[in-house]
Amino acid sequence: MGLPENCGLDLSGKWARGPRDLITDVPGVTVGHATVRGDGVNTGVTAILPHQGDLFREKVTAACSVINGFGKSAGLVQVQELGTIESPILMTNTLSVGTALDAAVRYMLERDPDIRSVNCVVTECNDGSINDIRGLHVTGDHVRQALASCGEDPEEGAVGAGTGMVCLGLKGGIGSASRVVPVDGTDRTVGAMVLSNFGRAGDLVIGGHHYDTRQTDAAPGKDMGSIIIVIATDIPLNERQLGRVAKRAMIALGRAGSFCGNGSGDIAIAFTTADRRPHTSDRAVLDARLLHESAIDDVFEAAVEAVEEAIVSSLYHADTTVGVNGRRYLGLRDFLQTL
Repeated sequence: MGLPENCGLDLSGKWARGPRDLITDVPGVTVGHATVRGDGVNTGVTAILPHQGDLFREKVTAACSVINGFGKSAGLVQVQELGTIESPILMTNTLSVGTALDAAVRYMLERDPDIRSVNCVVTECNDGSINDIRGLHVTGDHVRQALASCGEDPEEGAVGAGTGMVCLGLKGGIGSASRVVPVDGTDRTVGAMVLSNFGRAGDLVIGGHHYDTRQTDAAPGKDMGSIIIVIATDIPLNERQLGRVAKRAMIALGRAGSFCGNGSGDIAIAFTTADRRPHTSDRAVLDARLLHESAIDDVFEAAVEAVEEAIVSSLYHADTTVGVNGRRYLGLRDFLQTL
């Protein structure tokens, strides 16, 4: 999905978009949502499966970059230490991390009777401006629903974990995009998915053009939201290189108008599906492929392009929403109609 070509917003870059312009252009990656709505309730869960096999037995190489650490995510310490992800990646609201973590652990235990320890990755942004966050409306069943619905054509905008998010003074949410990078004569993919809840109203930038979103009544005075960024690729990279890719997500945030304020939780996770790490091995030394460092600039650039478009796509596909506080948060499409 990503940004439609006729949307009037120019984010064309150096690299071609993938066929879906979604993170699921990376072979094997799927995404699912559970959207929870009701009286004052606008929240949910989004799940990303890095591949369709046994994630615990066949881990993906991964890294993360904590750009600004005002966040409550679970599982990142082991990702940083061991350089792998062995579970689905979940997104939800701040106060539902515990619920999602419990459900993710149960999900993994059901799939492997030998698990005695598992590092489940759960990320969050605070949707309290739109959602009755204190009501703790996300349940374990919602997590299971998101996982069960994982597919190659996920929705974007105000769905799943993005249902209650606010970004740069507009309605935020889930966004995705992808870029194709030729490597040794073979097309590879760099895909991104974001949960956008960051930035200060009035600071939005799209394609270098500034948009003053302060005319909405949703304008906070500070940059105190958050964003979760997930970057996936099928290019062979080790955990150190993936950490370098994740770090470049900050460039896309700056292009979109963020300065990563004091109260912002900005976290990027990057993984590759190119080589899976076995949970156990009869061999002490494993074979691994690795992109030569001289070729990694292409990956950096493609990742920045994909993350930037994913942020804008999250705004473009989000519908205007009235929050639990009574404020009206315009989706980008409706906002553009006011100009």
